[in-house]
Amino acid sequence: MSDLATLAEAVTVDPLVGHPADYHVFHQFLERCRKLPAITTTVVWPMTDVALRGAVEAAAAGLIEPTLIGPRDAMKALAHKIGVTIEGFPLVDADSEEKAAELAVAICRAGKAQAMMKGSLHTDELMKAAMQRDTGLRTARRISHVFIMDTPAYARTLLITDAAINITPELEDKVHIVQNAIDLAHALGIAEPKVALLSAIETVNPKIKSTLDAAALCKMAERGQITGGILDGPLAFDTAVSQKAAAIKKLVSPVTGQADILVVPDLESGNMLAKQLEYLGGAQLAGIVLGARVPTILTSRADSAETRLTSCAVAVLLHYAANPALKV
Repeated sequence: MSDLATLAEAVTVDPLVGHPADYHVFHQFLERCRKLPAITTTVVWPMTDVALRGAVEAAAAGLIEPTLIGPRDAMKALAHKIGVTIEGFPLVDADSEEKAAELAVAICRAGKAQAMMKGSLHTDELMKAAMQRDTGLRTARRISHVFIMDTPAYARTLLITDAAINITPELEDKVHIVQNAIDLAHALGIAEPKVALLSAIETVNPKIKSTLDAAALCKMAERGQITGGILDGPLAFDTAVSQKAAAIKKLVSPVTGQADILVVPDLESGNMLAKQLEYLGGAQLAGIVLGARVPTILTSRADSAETRLTSCAVAVLLHYAANPALKV
């Protein structure tokens, strides 16, 4: 064995984190959905191979009943080209991404669809229509995004928020971001999620806004302004996910080393954290937008088939948690 091989072996596994043998989260969500009816879903501008195939596969898996919104003839031509059938799916004709997003939102707003799924248009284009005050899908909650992570480097379901919608959230925004994530965790079967409010340090520093926000959020949870989870912060990333790191730093908390939800200071840090776990940590991730009238399934062009299915499964579980006519 070469010196480089010895080095590689030494750094492959972080000794501060317990590593399960393989992926352990996503298949559980898919299995739970087998007992639930598919949810009606508007699929907005599925104009690439990946976007259209993802919707068809989710339908075949019994997760969604898609309504495809885009240029009708082009969608049919694309389906023929990639060898999938969209016969039997409702098709709504739209000649632009903007129009497709508006039609999808209108269908959901009218109660004719239970979820919305991003196709190949840009997230900003889709969310612009969803966030319109008078014609969109807004509620009293702030709309936010959550990445659901399945990583071999962590033995728990891990939620990261917000890494896609709120760029530099203020304290009042973070109240909604945290509550949205807690409610999602409940829908995923985590009865009392542990919420780590991330910063660079574990002490309150007036010069670091994220530490002040973390302290305020913890106090708000104590006073019942945030419910359903256990909050602690500020916490650095290592102490949030590693009990050994927390012990080294002499931190005692029900959250340290076992966080279910990581609340990041801003979109940039959250996006980088999630992508680092994906590309360097071998994690799979699914994405969902919360706080609107219906869940919005966000997928990326680089997503695997399992990730796309899991994003749909998360929307199914979220729908039936909020509408418990059928128990999850």
